[in-house]
Amino acid sequence: MQQKDLGLCGVGIGLRPCHYAYIEKEHPDSNWFEVLSDNYLCEGGASLTHLEKVRSTYPITLHGVGMSLGSTDPVNMDYLKKLKSLIKFTEPYLVSDHLCWTSHDGNYFHELLPLPYTEEAIMHVANRIKLTQDYLEQQIMIENVSSYLSFNHSTLTEWNFLQTVAEEADCLILLDINNIYVSSHNNEFNPYTYLTELNTKRVAQFHLAGFEDKGTHLFDSHNAAVHLSVWELFIQAVKKFGSLPTSIEWDNQIPDFLHLQQEALIAQTFMENYAVSK
Repeated sequence: MQQKDLGLCGVGIGLRPCHYAYIEKEHPDSNWFEVLSDNYLCEGGASLTHLEKVRSTYPITLHGVGMSLGSTDPVNMDYLKKLKSLIKFTEPYLVSDHLCWTSHDGNYFHELLPLPYTEEAIMHVANRIKLTQDYLEQQIMIENVSSYLSFNHSTLTEWNFLQTVAEEADCLILLDINNIYVSSHNNEFNPYTYLTELNTKRVAQFHLAGFEDKGTHLFDSHNAAVHLSVWELFIQAVKKFGSLPTSIEWDNQIPDFLHLQQEALIAQTFMENYAVSK
């Protein structure tokens, strides 16, 4: 298996179509862009034309929602074939998806659904990740998702589950700091314990985003600035894991690009002030 060069650094911004024109005209100061791979699994068209222009100027990563790594459906080889073609076309620094399931019996949901944290689930998901990596001929990153419930028959903590899957599959971790905070509130665990218990070796990237407080629960909405509580957790993450590539996600009620640059600048400042050398 080809192991990807992780020579990406600094804070990147999620690439969104509403910012194509600004990026192509102004060439703003951004270290890199995170690309939602599922939006570009096509042959030709305007979206790939814009992506090619961005890729000619900036490093990119690919981040997807369609692998359905935790599903009991057969691995979708047609999806992986399209993704492999996109990887060849764009030469991303990193490729990622989520530690969850998004399909059942061939039907795909618009949700990142959580898994039970059991030894059986570890082996099931790890084997699917191995198959995926072998086909793509490279390591991938798996991201922790926001959750709103827990399974009574789980025998492991979320962080133990995430760590063990990564070790068993020999993959990397995309650690979403916002998702840790949201899940910790909804499922009543200490988010700082999550960071303390994770091994530094597998974590390769951070995500930052905003959430909504619904009263009964926190909702991972990606439609707001990063909350203070998430920034505080991010500081602890960079203290432990170092100055890892970090991306700003914003998917709903998307502001102008300058607003996202300000979020990225805050993250960059915290990284420079608190990260230790790794």
